[in-house]
Amino acid sequence: MPGSGTAPFRSRVIVGALFGLIGNHGGTLPVARLFYGLTLLVPVAAWLDWTGAGPVPIFVTSCLAILPLAGLMGEATEQLAHRSGPGLGGLLNATFGNAAELIIGIIALRAGETEIVKASITGSILGNLLMVLGLAMLVGGWTRQELRFNKLAAETGGGMMLLATVALVLPAIYARVATHPNPDHIESLSLDISYVLIATYAASLLFQFRTHRKLVAPAAAEEHEPADGHGHTAESGKPVDAPWSLTRSLVTLVAAAAAIGVVSEFLVGAVDEAGHLLGLGKVFMGVIVIAVVGNAAEHSTAILVARKGQMDLALGIAMGSAMQIALFVAPVLVIAGHLIGHTMGLEFTLLEVSAVMLSVMAVSYLVLDGRTNWFEGVQLLAIYTILAMTFYFL
Repeated sequence: MPGSGTAPFRSRVIVGALFGLIGNHGGTLPVARLFYGLTLLVPVAAWLDWTGAGPVPIFVTSCLAILPLAGLMGEATEQLAHRSGPGLGGLLNATFGNAAELIIGIIALRAGETEIVKASITGSILGNLLMVLGLAMLVGGWTRQELRFNKLAAETGGGMMLLATVALVLPAIYARVATHPNPDHIESLSLDISYVLIATYAASLLFQFRTHRKLVAPAAAEEHEPADGHGHTAESGKPVDAPWSLTRSLVTLVAAAAAIGVVSEFLVGAVDEAGHLLGLGKVFMGVIVIAVVGNAAEHSTAILVARKGQMDLALGIAMGSAMQIALFVAPVLVIAGHLIGHTMGLEFTLLEVSAVMLSVMAVSYLVLDGRTNWFEGVQLLAIYTILAMTFYFL
């Protein structure tokens, strides 16, 4: 069914604004130009939806269009992180990176796709804990004996993820052991747990940035080449990208979020039929495909900063994003579903709950000593691959 006639116009306006902001972007390498050139697919996706093209072209084009938009959000947030330090920078990246996930989730809820929303929440947690953190460890540790990070910050993140696991397990257990589970009771339980999770997440921010700020400060970072007055490093003479202004960073974030909101409408509208035609189940589409697309910002940023040896920031992005998805985005979606009349409880499937539980256990064990290396990254990637194959055959 053709989409709204205003969609192509809106997308062209947003893309024009984004290209103006990219303009003199420091990443002028051909690969970077090609990547950000994918923003041209935003009006293409709008045109495909408007003309009633098949669900597969709309879905694939929308996914490709969201990738550079999420990348722009990650780039803008990294620029803000330079002004605020690794701790707050990791929170900013996780927050704005998860904005894409929240936008997609709300639009999917409005369409009644609660199964897709739950699967994408699971996939976002797994993707950040296993794939993003695993790649960050692998890339960052490949040329180093080991990478160090703040042990207390890692322990705090692990403890919060255990809390999230409890919050997912109990509604699932109630839905299965209750003799006659009442849907209203499940909804009430999910809403009450959501309020507790949001309050606890707020308390964790108070702990991290106010009462124990010095204790969770980053470990000693590696030395980087200083830049001279001509925009080049002092030793190598390589060009250094000029930092973005605060205004440019904030406007880029808003414009990219608006564009993601537009494209998400097309993606959600085509996901069901596209998955059927491609032979992929709803759960796999949500856990793997949509979750990877929706979290592309932190995927790229965490790996890039880990490559520079900034493991505190990489860990803050990966674990912080997973924690924020579980303790803030998921509860907000539960509350939003209640308000808009499309109820979504926290009673996830047994496989989803088990996958999150095992992932949290694995990551908590590996980061316990405040040190990591490339082989631990390989182990996390292996777990993610096994889980992806399991969801594929579901």
